[in-house]
Amino acid sequence: MKKATIRSEAYMERKIISVSIKRQVTIPQKYFEALGFHNEAECILRDDGILIRPIRDINSGEFSEQILADLISQGLSGQELLERFKEQSKKVRPAVKKLIAQADAIAKSDEGKITLDEMFGAEEQ
Repeated sequence: MKKATIRSEAYMERKIISVSIKRQVTIPQKYFEALGFHNEAECILRDDGILIRPIRDINSGEFSEQILADLISQGLSGQELLERFKEQSKKVRPAVKKLIAQADAIAKSDEGKITLDEMFGAEEQ
């Protein structure tokens, strides 16, 4: 089944859902599938509401190819490649959590707009 794209700024869909006596909500199936939810969700308290979004497995997704390409370009292969890949993969989640915390702090502050280079550092060439 092809996933629908709901992340576009121009797209928004609204649905009223109920909250159980135990404070539980059910994510509509259409949203659950379209956003790629699994067994965990992230819940973020904002001034005007709660944001619920799927937890992404960042170790097995978008960064794996980049990590492997870099290690292979260093001439690694076989067991050494596997060991170094495991080491590098473990560093991704803490780094992303740190970036998210920094982004949240900036978003909550009155510092104004900043560039991507100021947020993440200049991209290495």
